[in-house]
Amino acid sequence: MKTVDALIRSEADGTLSFGDFSLKEKKKLSDFKHSGDLYKVKTFNEITKLEKNETFVYESVPGSAVFGFKESGEEVTFSVTGAQNIQITLELEPDQEYEAFVAGASIGKIKTNIGGKLVLSVEADADKETPVKIVKA
Repeated sequence: MKTVDALIRSEADGTLSFGDFSLKEKKKLSDFKHSGDLYKVKTFNEITKLEKNETFVYESVPGSAVFGFKESGEEVTFSVTGAQNIQITLELEPDQEYEAFVAGASIGKIKTNIGGKLVLSVEADADKETPVKIVKA
């Protein structure tokens, strides 16, 4: 099973990795400093959630492990593992259209709601990372 053993960590390339879907009980880590921001992660087998400066960023149901998470104004990229298929919710720009790519293939355009939430599903594998990229259309 491929998870993030420290719950959250900064990678050498400037990205973040977080989450551990193998945990039976919820664990959380607050006030993790990365690139001038404070992050909070909550994770276990049922859910993984990431907040940045007390604002929602990422959530998966059930829990997941995320590697190489990077966000900019134009795109969000990361790879994900999980024990089963997962539903991912991201906080992006409100009422904006994005194109989503999973495992290198476009799954189509998705429009965020008025609150900026974008929801997609990923067929996850516990031992293999599945790349995800969301690009502003």
